[in-house]
Amino acid sequence: MKVGFIGLGLMGRPMALNVLNAGHEVHVWTRRAESMQPLVEAGAVACTSAAALAGVVNVAISMVADAPDVEQVALGPEGVAAGAGAGLVFVDMSTISPAAAQSIAARLAGQGIQMLDAPVSGGEIGAINATLTIMVGGDAAAFETVRPVFEAMGKTVSLIGASGAGQVAKACNQILTGVGVAAVAEALNFATRSGVDAGRVREALLGGFAYSRILENHGQRMLDRNFKPGFKAWMHQKDMRIVLEEAHRLGLALPSSAATAQMFNAMVGSGLGEDDSIAMLKLLERMSGGA
Repeated sequence: MKVGFIGLGLMGRPMALNVLNAGHEVHVWTRRAESMQPLVEAGAVACTSAAALAGVVNVAISMVADAPDVEQVALGPEGVAAGAGAGLVFVDMSTISPAAAQSIAARLAGQGIQMLDAPVSGGEIGAINATLTIMVGGDAAAFETVRPVFEAMGKTVSLIGASGAGQVAKACNQILTGVGVAAVAEALNFATRSGVDAGRVREALLGGFAYSRILENHGQRMLDRNFKPGFKAWMHQKDMRIVLEEAHRLGLALPSSAATAQMFNAMVGSGLGEDDSIAMLKLLERMSGGA
């Protein structure tokens, strides 16, 4: 299959490489030409614009920062819609609001282009190892067309429902992971400030109902002081903003999400935005009178 990739950052680059390694013909475009070079060296074909890319592929994938970026690459003057060939499926794997995904999909449908919203979970390590969880919204037939490409990037691939449903699932994921990171950071900081070995506390908790993959994985990284970004704090801040905007639109109370969003706001405001989201531990330490 001929697959196009738009956006080759922390996540997009390894995802595109896995699609290439799975035997698909990969075409790439990004605003920074130097970002394409590693993929070109691996065998991908560089394109001059998103429109040019859309004219030569069966599936065009975007992995960019936020809804305005998706709109630009999909519907802008040199976007996917401007060059799309017959039968093209546009797949956005960014994290944007469900409402934005539905709006972009409707406008593309008016031009004869099917869109799937397919955000992912698993961070940079999941992108590198092709073990991402991929949550998809959109047409079932289009999903089946793209499934082999999804399976080159992810371990768990699920069609959730109609357009926007993938982004709803991703928002739920970000609620659980965001609140989970905050809870683990609070627990480990509490243990340390109480004069107890936080590592031993974590080991004990892993054997009980407090077990979670966040406690197991991110908890160990917190103890190791490994704040190298696999998922940057400013990105989780953006995702929690999406959650709260949707909650406001729907009239929902999400008190834990709101408190966690404020913590991510504080992380970004205090200069921790480029660290991994687990650097919330550092913020709590500062708030507790630590370093």
